[in-house]
Amino acid sequence: MKQLELRFVNQENRLVTLSLEKPIEPVDPQLIQDTMAVIIASGAFTSTGGAIVDKHSARLVERHVEEIEI
Repeated sequence: MKQLELRFVNQENRLVTLSLEKPIEPVDPQLIQDTMAVIIASGAFTSTGGAIVDKHSARLVERHVEEIEI
């Protein structure tokens, strides 16, 4: 399953990650930037290190899990 991770910087200059499952692909980098700007401006999310104050990066993450019979 793929996830879109939006990575931000908080007031303590630490990374804060918001993960979204099943992103629409192909991803639109401009839409991601615009969305991250809205998240910052709205102040809707905080972290233990304070408010989110800046964009850091975004990335698609795919995780593959294989069960092992024991």
